Amino acid sequence: MAKAHILVVDDEAAERITLGEVLRLEGYHVSLAASGEEALSLIQGDPSLDLAILDLRLPGIDGLKVLDALHKSKPEVIAILITGYGTLDTAIQAMRKGAYDYLLKPCPVEKILETVRRGLAELAGERHRRLLVERLQHTAQELLGTAGEKSAPSAVAEERFLQVGNVIVDRAKHLVTLDGRQLNLTPTEFRLLECLLQRVDEVCTPQELVRCAQGYEADAWGARSIVRVHIRRLRSKMEPVPEHPRYILNVRGIGYMFASNSDRVSGEEIPGTSSSPKT
Repeated sequence: MAKAHILVVDDEAAERITLGEVLRLEGYHVSLAASGEEALSLIQGDPSLDLAILDLRLPGIDGLKVLDALHKSKPEVIAILITGYGTLDTAIQAMRKGAYDYLLKPCPVEKILETVRRGLAELAGERHRRLLVERLQHTAQELLGTAGEKSAPSAVAEERFLQVGNVIVDRAKHLVTLDGRQLNLTPTEFRLLECLLQRVDEVCTPQELVRCAQGYEADAWGARSIVRVHIRRLRSKMEPVPEHPRYILNVRGIGYMFASNSDRVSGEEIPGTSSSPKT
């Protein structure tokens, strides 16, 4: 199996070199950049990039601008922001621009490595799913033959797009737009939103969402913990006021629902039978 390729961007030489060496010892292929400009040059010139660790404060082009450029040119790449000057505002900006995670310095090396492992595992799972879909589509085309090929385009076009109100999902390109604005979602966030939209105005339990978005079974407690994090990130990118959601609503004691009626009073929580999953 090919080594994952990781880009480390940090203007502090000691931290950049040390983290790069730690990652190499873990078996990764590592590239280093000391500035935003150098990072952009490496990003544009290397098609094999899998993950980037970006310092927020960089000379010239800062980490958020590098992140924005990265996800416009390579939306599949996992991006981890790391900074010693974190604020809630910059964290929200980072998540909206597609960051996988946001870490504060000084950050233990093991925590960085664990975040890298999780990000790469998610990326590998997404690539595997895409490969399976491509193989299934190829097999289906062969089985359908000439007659099937003539009738397939309309069906494929219908399945490619999923729209609920002002939210449009392009399954083929893995893109989501909200009011015409493209959202930078991680692969898991994309699948989670797709699962909610497929059952719009229906309540989905955390276990159902894990099964649909991740493809495996989880117990009730574990599913709540997993889904809670991704729902919070989705809201930070979709909701005008994430603390008072209009689209992705809690259904107390049961799970979550995507509301087609986004004119619902902001932050309204639908009553259920017990305490709500907290996000």
